[in-house]
Amino acid sequence: MTKYIFFTGGVVSSVGKGVTAAALGRLLKARGLSVGVQKLDPYINVDPGTMSPYQHGEVFVTEDGAETDLDLGHYERFIDINLNQVSNVTTGRVYAEVIGRERRGDYLGGTIQVIPHITDEIKRTIHLVAKTSQADVILIEVGGTVGDIESLPFMEALRQMRSDLGPENTLYVHVTFLPYIGASRELKTKPTQHSVRELRGIGIHPDVIIARADHDIPQEHINKIALFCDVPARAVIPAKTSDILYSIPLSLRETGLDDFVIERLGLNTVAKPDLLEWQAMIEEMRRPKPILKIGIVGKYVELQDAYMSVKEALYHAGTANHRQVEIVWIQSGDLEKGKSWELLEDVDGIIVPGGFGERGIEGKIMAARWAREKKIPYLGLCLGMQVMCIEFTRYVLGNDDVNSTEFHSQTEHPVISLMADQRDLADMGGTMRLGAYPCQLVPGTKAAKAYNKELVHERHRHRWEFNNNYREILAERGMVFSGLSPDGRLVEIAEIAGHPFMLGSQFHPEFKSRPNRPHPLFKAFVAAAVAHQETGSGEDTAVTPKTPGENGRSKVTSS
Repeated sequence: MTKYIFFTGGVVSSVGKGVTAAALGRLLKARGLSVGVQKLDPYINVDPGTMSPYQHGEVFVTEDGAETDLDLGHYERFIDINLNQVSNVTTGRVYAEVIGRERRGDYLGGTIQVIPHITDEIKRTIHLVAKTSQADVILIEVGGTVGDIESLPFMEALRQMRSDLGPENTLYVHVTFLPYIGASRELKTKPTQHSVRELRGIGIHPDVIIARADHDIPQEHINKIALFCDVPARAVIPAKTSDILYSIPLSLRETGLDDFVIERLGLNTVAKPDLLEWQAMIEEMRRPKPILKIGIVGKYVELQDAYMSVKEALYHAGTANHRQVEIVWIQSGDLEKGKSWELLEDVDGIIVPGGFGERGIEGKIMAARWAREKKIPYLGLCLGMQVMCIEFTRYVLGNDDVNSTEFHSQTEHPVISLMADQRDLADMGGTMRLGAYPCQLVPGTKAAKAYNKELVHERHRHRWEFNNNYREILAERGMVFSGLSPDGRLVEIAEIAGHPFMLGSQFHPEFKSRPNRPHPLFKAFVAAAVAHQETGSGEDTAVTPKTPGENGRSKVTSS
């Protein structure tokens, strides 16, 4: 029977429930178990897709096109699994489903209540993860902190799960924080005691307590938490803040957490986890390496979580290229005001990530021009590809009116325009081009060399596309369309010939990068940045692409 592990948080938000769950998932998978994951978010939005990155950080996109919480990125990177639509459920989604049934008359005139209707729907979605994944163990994380009003229906559903499935098939993990009082130089366990008391008041008795802290946790504190929270001392797991995110599975392994969980749930596994490859990866991450400065030019840089997957993909690629990546955060709006240019001058590679809206766009275009003219390696992600195309078209046509219709609806030269099937949409949420789509690579290009294959599938999240009316003239002047949809209609990857590395993808490669398997485009970009660092200008390895049609141009009907 499928086993369920539920993660709740206490004391403060952002305590690390998602990373803790992901790390335990890695340990369980390393012991031969299959793992499924779900994040329950108490906010009323149907999904985070319409939320500002300042509100909730990055929107992570799954293979099947779900717009989800950024914690799902941690799950995928740590456990190396692909999640899906049922892996992220919000209050808004739960209520929308229940209200939809009520409107259809499915409840036969009954009064709709939080208990049992809302809690039953929450439990249905939890069981759906088990049904779709067929996993041995399902990890369920509840967002927010114990005591939040909005999370109460989820907590009640979790409480009922033990009665429904039995204690032998359910395990509750409570992740808390031990604050450090500088004046007395000591950690305090009292907030954890209050948090557990609040949780028990809801009817959930934690089986495991993960005690997070920024300092070493003395054994006496472990014993105190065990005594006052009524759990075995063995089940109180110290979790000091780690210098390397991906070392957390190894730290948890040292505490014996996976052994306790396996014994408690009666799981049949191998005696010890296979972590040799993971340990070797951490050793390489810890090994001293030369610093490589990469500039991320974005509009949400004040909240770095808005670019979580980009950050992690860079670190993965840095390790593979034997470099310690140091990210230089550059606000694109500052470039427009003549500020922060000294930061741009000091980097060996530039990334322009995705985003929406007009603010800061001209600064991103300036960064693309800087990279092109200075021969600095450049990687454009989604909007980053689009601003690269805008900048290059302005250069080719000698016209600064070139733009995207997202930012200038009446532009004379809409090199980026709205997809035909997006023009009449009223709803903003969940209506973009979302999820994995195929991309045919053109032999002999930098993209094809990076992937070393002909066809790839990558995740998208956008509405606007490259306007094919400009494909021929740009190809004549040096833009190479190195990745296309299999029917040739859509530009997926563009690069600049004669440049050491200037490439943009319409998709988001960062979502598929793994710490032990960096994404090919990020790996190639960092390699080009290393070459730039070592020589002052990356070696130009551009070659003539072997594409159908004359002069390297694809024969595509303009849209």
